[in-house]
Amino acid sequence: MRVFVTGATGHVGSAVVPELLEAGHHVVGLARSDKSAAALTAAGAQVYRGDLDDLDGLAATAAAADGVIHLAFKHDAMFAGDFDSAVAADLSAIELLGDALADTGKPLVTTSGTMLLAFAGLEDAATEADALDAGPRIDAENMVVALAERGIRSSIVRLAPTVHSTLDRNGFIPTLISIARSKGVAAYVGDGANRWPAVHTLDAARLYRLALESAPAGSRLHAVDDQGIPFREIAEAIGHRLNLPVVSIPSTQADAHFGFLSAPATADNPSSSTLTQDLLGWKPVQPGLIDDLDQGHYFDVPATTTR
Repeated sequence: MRVFVTGATGHVGSAVVPELLEAGHHVVGLARSDKSAAALTAAGAQVYRGDLDDLDGLAATAAAADGVIHLAFKHDAMFAGDFDSAVAADLSAIELLGDALADTGKPLVTTSGTMLLAFAGLEDAATEADALDAGPRIDAENMVVALAERGIRSSIVRLAPTVHSTLDRNGFIPTLISIARSKGVAAYVGDGANRWPAVHTLDAARLYRLALESAPAGSRLHAVDDQGIPFREIAEAIGHRLNLPVVSIPSTQADAHFGFLSAPATADNPSSSTLTQDLLGWKPVQPGLIDDLDQGHYFDVPATTTR
């Protein structure tokens, strides 16, 4: 299968591309820079130079492919405070990809997150059957599900908020480590009992491949291994590795301490992947988050600037 992958050299994309190539697929990866293009070439993929604003080029490349995996998102704009424009660009990209693949029966796999359901008032762990009517990035989810009615085998992979591995350099875990280093403590809010799901990057990459190959049209899928780790345990693992005190802070101090991560740091987001595992035969096999933190690789790199 000839597969067009956006975000092909990002954290998850850098695992998805080799996963696809190893399975015998031909990959065309979207690259914004010479460095990204060189990485794709070295991996054995074909390069399409462009970005999410190159709508005509994206549409043509998608139309020429046998399937599309959409991983790209304007994270730079989001972290700069312009979340609305990042969300709008994602919606525009999905709309044009849908137009390019309409009535072909080809697969389109896109990306969302379980954290979107953290504030939905669910009584139990979030499942693939849970969905919201509208909201940032939720609108993109619903658009993708609706593409099933246009002759596209569309599916959504909801990533856990912590997608962890040696490939993770800018996600929530490196950011929490950077915050702990800069503040001199590893903190959690209140009793720290709020839970985060997690998944290893390589397990998530395999799920994207399986979704491309066989997910039914209109599927919502969960890339989740650890169903819900108490945030306090994550802080304790970070504090242990950095030899820093582990402390509780009141909710009134969450914004000042965690910055843009204050809402996720207090969110309770237990999530299940039972339906995904049953549907696609996907079974996570890589280490869980706490075991991965214990391996030490997250702490071998210099502290990064906290966003």
